[in-house]
Amino acid sequence: MQPYLLFTVFVAAVLGLRSIPVFGADEAVLKPRVPIDKLEEARTWANPFEATPENIEKGKAIFHGKGFCVTCHGKDGKGLGGDIEPGILKGPLPRNFTDKDWQAARTDGELFWILKNGSAGTAMAPFIPLVLTEEEAGHVLLYVRSFGRQ
Repeated sequence: MQPYLLFTVFVAAVLGLRSIPVFGADEAVLKPRVPIDKLEEARTWANPFEATPENIEKGKAIFHGKGFCVTCHGKDGKGLGGDIEPGILKGPLPRNFTDKDWQAARTDGELFWILKNGSAGTAMAPFIPLVLTEEEAGHVLLYVRSFGRQ
């Protein structure tokens, strides 16, 4: 057994973990986080902004600045954050925006709904209108989508 794998298994056993999340994805990565009774409506919402380089750059500035999305989702969008203290987050890790399967499964409307309402059972709080305007959220979503094209 490889030394790093042996160490990982040892740490998991000591901590009583049944599985170790990797790259910011939880076990149900494709499961929607919008409540089932809101899902159909959320899926009809569209981002009013085109994915131009200028609009994506606006989203990047908000993601890394005012929106402080980078704190949990990380500068590379993998959901591992950078400044998260161990044990501070409850529930699944933040979404891994580089996961192409997740990107294909979620609509912009679903992502917008999460920005507006938060995600129950996770550390994702509502950001609209307390932190972001709807316009800023639209730009952030363009940047989030850009991780799936890398």
